[in-house]
Amino acid sequence: MRVVTICMPESYVDGVDELIGQNKYPNRSEVIRIAIRDLLVDELWGERKVSGGLPLIAQLEQMALQNASKPNPQQ
Repeated sequence: MRVVTICMPESYVDGVDELIGQNKYPNRSEVIRIAIRDLLVDELWGERKVSGGLPLIAQLEQMALQNASKPNPQQ
């Protein structure tokens, strides 16, 4: 990934920090990545993926739970 520096109004930063404080996202970068992805999907790429806009960390947790519930054939 590339590092990109942006300037945002203080109210945006406060809102992002509030989402992190509510444990909806792990950090500012993830909030901004999701917001930009959703914008690009809406404006350029068309349909949203099956994830339904879930944060990446929530998608990974979901996948881990699904994998944990599958029987392990090596046992």
